[in-house]
Amino acid sequence: MMTVIETNIVPIIIVLVVGLVVGWWMFARSGRAEGVETVDKALDTAPKPAAAPPPAKPAPKPAPAPRAEVQPHEGKGLADQGAAATTDVAGQMLGVEAHGELPGAKGPPDDLQLLKGVGPKLVLKLHENGITRFDQIARLSPNEVAILEDKLGPFKGRLTRDRVVEQAAYLARGDRDGFEAQFGSLGSK
Repeated sequence: MMTVIETNIVPIIIVLVVGLVVGWWMFARSGRAEGVETVDKALDTAPKPAAAPPPAKPAPKPAPAPRAEVQPHEGKGLADQGAAATTDVAGQMLGVEAHGELPGAKGPPDDLQLLKGVGPKLVLKLHENGITRFDQIARLSPNEVAILEDKLGPFKGRLTRDRVVEQAAYLARGDRDGFEAQFGSLGSK
């Protein structure tokens, strides 16, 4: 039992934090609604003040305060934003990268069809998911590979079966001889 807890401590903490945030949000919201009704009733029964004369010159509008931008990949609903925020906070508290992104492309796109088992349709699917270079594929963790494969539709499992990450690692570092020794001829592309 302790082994299960030790190996899954991060997800357990995240679930607990999410539960606390959701509970706090629900109870704070219900209390706020009651308070608003009480204030509304008090305002309806309070005597109305006399109308003040309009100001002679309108005051300049202050510059709007900078707003925290929500990343588009974090979802559009309140629950998705709450989950993303909880993941960020849990990552900061635990000192780990809990909300990582796929590595971005730096430089011109590579010819991904040089990889064995990768054809034009799979290349299109990889491009749709932001993968255009060998070094991006080579840096994928096993968990990121699993997530990416779930998005590849009919090509699910291809990256693992054809050892595409390992192939990409050779090509990303320019080791053509190592690639050909491990996977066969690179071809004329």
